Amino acid sequence: MKLVTFKKNAELGLGVKTTEGIVDVEKALAHAGSSTAGVPTSVMEAIEQGEAGTKALEQLLADLSASDSYRSCLLDEAEIEYGPCVTHPNKIICVGLNYRKHAEETNSPIPEYPILFNKFNNTLTGHGSEVTLPKVSSKVDYEAELVIVIGKKAKDVSKEEALSYVYGYCNVNDLSARDLQLRTPQWLLGKTCDGFSPLGPYLVTADEVGNPNDLSIKCFVNGEERQNSNTSDMIFHCDEIVSYISKHMTLVPGDIILTGTPEGVVMGYPKEQQVYLADGDEVTIEIEKLGRLTNKMVQEQV
Repeated sequence: MKLVTFKKNAELGLGVKTTEGIVDVEKALAHAGSSTAGVPTSVMEAIEQGEAGTKALEQLLADLSASDSYRSCLLDEAEIEYGPCVTHPNKIICVGLNYRKHAEETNSPIPEYPILFNKFNNTLTGHGSEVTLPKVSSKVDYEAELVIVIGKKAKDVSKEEALSYVYGYCNVNDLSARDLQLRTPQWLLGKTCDGFSPLGPYLVTADEVGNPNDLSIKCFVNGEERQNSNTSDMIFHCDEIVSYISKHMTLVPGDIILTGTPEGVVMGYPKEQQVYLADGDEVTIEIEKLGRLTNKMVQEQV
């Protein structure tokens, strides 16, 4: 199942992507002919409810498809205003230098353990939204990344069990202000500017994705391919990451883990070839089975 969040008046609604469009769950509930108990009405409720919530949504769609009201509950995907596909994660955990070729292009040693840092909720935005290039930076870089979305409370889980704690996956552009990131040994400042984690367009449930460690991952800037790799190049794969983090902190439903970026980022080019993101640039992140996440960069006015 592919879940979306979209702006609805002053709030965010929950939608389900179908071949005919996005089903507005709230509208569908108003027309449902069967019991609507247990149907999640927000993406965070869907994650919290896990398999039971997914089954309730599937039943709602099945009931609705047999109804004359079905088409009135459909939204045109091209017209909705997306929110981040996970809206209120308790934790945003990031893994740095997690692709072998990316570590090599930046002349960094291969990590012995996952390099962890964090971002905050102020960085979250949705597919199609404009992202501000802050005036305090002149070196904003793109990073195509796979996101793990936790679906069950996880503490000290084994690598073998780890993926059973995952609700689903999505795209993120882990935007990074390299001049701020490298100003000190701590990376946080360059990672946490407003809007620096566009997330989406869909949250895709784990059953639909299958093996997360073998997905093509790409980034395009103004239509030009900049990154083209596969999650199999990760140094620490998704099961290892979830297990490792859970041994040090408790993961809860809705936590998101950004798993690192492959080679091809601007920072990896020779200095004379580095051209960082500029006003008007359009960046698209595309991961197999997860759709295309596109955002336009807009320079903050001095």
